This record gives sequence, structure tokens and C-alpha cells, in this order.
Amino acid sequence: MVIVMHKSANTENVMMYNEKKVNEGVATFFHFKNTKSANPFNYDEKHRLKILLDIEDENPRAWHKCFHVSFNPSTEDYKILNEATIKQEIENMMEHMGYGHQPYFVYRHKDLERVHFHVVSTRIDCVTYQKLKDNFEWLKIKRFLHQLEEKYNLPLKEKPQEINFRFSARSRNIKENLENLFKHLNEKDELTTKDLYDQALLTFKVEVQKSGRGHIVVVLGNDGKPARYPIRLSNFNNKPKFYSKENRLTLQESVEREQKIEKSKDMDLTKVGVIARDVNRLVERSKWQKKESNLRYKTRKKKRGKRH
Repeated sequence: MVIVMHKSANTENVMMYNEKKVNEGVATFFHFKNTKSANPFNYDEKHRLKILLDIEDENPRAWHKCFHVSFNPSTEDYKILNEATIKQEIENMMEHMGYGHQPYFVYRHKDLERVHFHVVSTRIDCVTYQKLKDNFEWLKIKRFLHQLEEKYNLPLKEKPQEINFRFSARSRNIKENLENLFKHLNEKDELTTKDLYDQALLTFKVEVQKSGRGHIVVVLGNDGKPARYPIRLSNFNNKPKFYSKENRLTLQESVEREQKIEKSKDMDLTKVGVIARDVNRLVERSKWQKKESNLRYKTRKKKRGKRH
């Protein structure tokens, strides 16, 4: 089983792609949820598109509004999962992803060697019109997929180089798999802070904890307690980027750079303050000199008047 998150910014383009496949006869309407019309597939494509665009129009500032997932069972998976089960599991997936209340459409494609399904919705909440949080959608999909494979005991076809993100008390090659996880997360540009990185680790039931002067890596069970004996972080070749020595040095350099910039700004502000003070003094002195000059002029004028 493979579930793919598609980076599709434009909802109209995605909808029209699926509608075109239906018109070409290589896709069919499969399922829908949470629409005002009893059966939106009884209407034309503009009606279905309008359901999503009307919601998105309420939040014109949001970007990447389209939610687009493909649900790809293998031929072996199809022998275990019938279409009624697939329909139910797509609903479960949408609930798991936080889109259970959103209107969405499912198209059944048969343009490849195997049947697969495309799910289209919107990331703009149909009630609040705020954008739904999509930071960790790729992690949620992986989590749901693992649960699905365990639930139905689906056959696994993992290539030797494929990363194994399953961690439990009986996991083999735990150190190697953890290094694969660190390497995978290190490449994610979305994880910009240590807090986000730690949250991503917890999604895989992994936690980095402080221990003495260093850190340990702990695999957690369903109860949140350690399921494996912890491993010293220093024993890993590939380390989490927010815990590696190189990254700490980079962060320290970044902080020092920012401090220098702030200090430079403070110095510039001090210079500006000194200049402003000197200018004010010149202005005041100029006013005083002008006033004194006017007094002298008036005095001379009075003296000349008395002589006459």
C-alpha cells in the first residue's frame, strides 16, 4: 500500500484533472462526503468545483489551499481490501488527517496497471474559514499507513534501501533504523526549530532526552514509557540536526552574528542620538545668536534715535 501527499496548490486544476479522467472513461466517481447536495455526482463538474471554491473564496490570503491525496493499493492489497473497505478506510484517513468534517471527493482511477484513488478537498475550514494546519501532514499519512498495514496485515514490499520507521520493543537493527529516521528528518525544510523536530520524533515514538552531560535516544511504547534500552546519542553517526555538534556550532555562530548585528544597530542608534543632540545644540545656539543679534540691532537703533 502506498499513500501519497501531492503538492497541488490549485484546487481547480486538481479537480479538472480528475474530471477530465472521468470524461475520458479512465476514472469514475467513487465517493464523496459532507456536501450540501445529496449526491453532487448527479450534477456537472462546475457544481462540484463550486462547493470547494466557495469555501476557499472566504480566505483569499491563504496559500496552497488544495488537499490532494492518492490512495494506492497494490494488486495483493486488493485481494484483502474490497472497495467497501477502501471507502471506509479513506473516511478513516480523512478523520485521521483532520479533514473528516470537510467536503471532499474521491475518484477511482484505472488508467494505470492497478486501480488507485484520488481524494480532493480544501485546507480552508468549511466552518471557520481559517486554514487547517498542514505542518505534519506527511507524518500523519505515514502514521496512518503503518496502522492500516498492521490492521489488515497487508503484505510489505520494502526495498533494502527503504527506510524503516517502525519502532517497537522487538524492532531489529534499531540503531540503523533510528539513524535513517534522523537522516530523513534532517532533510525536511519544514522542521525549522528544535521544538518542531522533537514533535516529529514523537510522531515515530522516539524521544531525545538529556542524560548527564549528553543525550540519550529513547524508543517509547504506546504507554509513553521506554520500550527499549536507551542508546547514547554519541553512538550515532547520523545525529538529529538540532543535537549534533556541527549544528550547535552553526546555531551558536548564527546567534553571535545576530548579536553583532543588534550591537551594531545599538551603536548606530547611539551615533544617531549623538548627532541629533549636536544638531539640536546647533539649532538652539543659532536661535540664541539670532536673538542676541536682534537685541544688539535694536539697541543700536535706539541709540541712533536718541542722538537725533
